[in-house]
Amino acid sequence: MTLIEHFLPRHQFSERHACAITAPPDRILDAVAAYRPETDPLFRAMIGLRELPMRLFGKPDHRRAPFGIDDFTLLGRDETSIVYGLVGQFWKPNYGLVSVSDGAAFLAIDVDNVAKLVLAFTVNRDREGQTRLVTETRVYCPNHATRLKFTPYWLLIRPVSGLLRRRILSSVRKTSEQGELHS
Repeated sequence: MTLIEHFLPRHQFSERHACAITAPPDRILDAVAAYRPETDPLFRAMIGLRELPMRLFGKPDHRRAPFGIDDFTLLGRDETSIVYGLVGQFWKPNYGLVSVSDGAAFLAIDVDNVAKLVLAFTVNRDREGQTRLVTETRVYCPNHATRLKFTPYWLLIRPVSGLLRRRILSSVRKTSEQGELHS
């Protein structure tokens, strides 16, 4: 069983993107772990746009940094995968995040009104020495009401999410092939 299957075997929404990288799998996974999406100007702009309603109409928590990779929990890592998790009401202006300490806590959450999301990066080596890096996002909504709330949000953010995932893959490929890691 893969890590993504372990942490989220059932889901209603998913998105996958992949690229080939000329680098060993361990170097690629290290580059994934070191990657900071907050360094991408497009990511910062899209998060700023996503958080605009919260800043304009909500009660923003001025102590909270903009949404980023630190909001995710590292659920697990093995020789072929890194999996991050997030739990919340993502359709709400403030994301409705639920604190998750680790993989066991993620698995234990059983709440009707929140969605569970996993973001996985998996490497597979081929015979020619290329490594295929796949990123997959899965979302599980525990009931019909939660699915109804999440679906419009998914339809709105999915194109941008896909663009950002492809940018992550490109950055990880460049870093991995150059053999440089930045943290």
